[in-house]
Amino acid sequence: MASLKDATAIVGIGQTPFAKQLQATEKELACRAIVAALDDAGIAPSEVDAFASYTMEETDEVEVAKAVGAGDVTFFSKVGYGGGGSCATVGHLASAIATGQASVGIAWRSRKRGSGPRPWKNTTVQLPTPAQWTRPFGLLRPADEIAMLARRHMHEYGTTRDHLFNVALACRNRANQNPAAMMYERPLTRDMYMTSRWISEPLCLFDNCLETDGALACVLVSAERARDCRQKPVYVHSVAQGLPAQHHGMVNYWTDDPLSGPAWTAARHLWKQADFGPQDVDVAQIYDAFTPLIPLSLEGYGFCDRGEGGAFTEGGALESGGRLPINTGGGGLSEAYVHGFNLINEGVKQLRGASTAQVPNATTCLVTAGEGVPTSALLLRA
Repeated sequence: MASLKDATAIVGIGQTPFAKQLQATEKELACRAIVAALDDAGIAPSEVDAFASYTMEETDEVEVAKAVGAGDVTFFSKVGYGGGGSCATVGHLASAIATGQASVGIAWRSRKRGSGPRPWKNTTVQLPTPAQWTRPFGLLRPADEIAMLARRHMHEYGTTRDHLFNVALACRNRANQNPAAMMYERPLTRDMYMTSRWISEPLCLFDNCLETDGALACVLVSAERARDCRQKPVYVHSVAQGLPAQHHGMVNYWTDDPLSGPAWTAARHLWKQADFGPQDVDVAQIYDAFTPLIPLSLEGYGFCDRGEGGAFTEGGALESGGRLPINTGGGGLSEAYVHGFNLINEGVKQLRGASTAQVPNATTCLVTAGEGVPTSALLLRA
């Protein structure tokens, strides 16, 4: 089977400011991020011939391609399941470029969640299967659905709110170092965390991601072309998607093993293709729409055994200098929540040596998409 290993590289990244409310439209934000990424790479918009984004993206290839001045586009795709699609956008472009379908690809995400409506308020899409078995009983929001999985993990393995606080604190500490983060210079204490209001018990305010307006983009080319681009190449070493058999999304409560989510499926394929394993990862950008997703992902991607995700967070393990520094820009909890795309760009910054919370001599980075929903993941290397 043909391999995508190191065949392509991310050579440009771009982003807009992040805020609770930005005046620009989602299309404007998308175009600004894409143009910034192309400028970062030193590639003209007219050379772009591939696009990949999310099915939940409100902008489209036709309008974006016209607005930025792309050439003839020979590949375009969209990936489903919200935050689960982030890494897969890069994977789709890598496949297209490696197989000769395109030469310069753009992946992007633009979102006005801070100033826009809540998706679950759309009553016309309230009851798809399997939500018809959960939403009538009060599980209306993603926070409610993940809270149930968190409570199950607490019950089975002794995970505590202190473990979830460790996750929130690590992300906030890194955001405090990042001038672009919404939570820049806004410290979090244990007392603040423990006394904050419930969102969906056992998840409090600080267990939930931010609500953000903003956009991000990245540029992919072949490994051969990457050597001549403006920035140091960051190679796409391995990529995977994951949808387990008989999975039910975030409401995965009536399977035999509700806590074996899509991360486990994606991880098997991801590591099978890679030249290194979890023990060789220098830094990780793990999808953090909610703090419990970190322990679940630590287990799924093989950084610890089943049930040990909570305990793994102890002793500063997730902090700078810990055994696995995570979400070094602040992540969705404290930098910005744009369906996980900021985790991709932060992974690139780390391997360029340009992060605001740089891990010394980092050469390998895991980036994950949303756990709980059909997901995707990337292994990046310098």
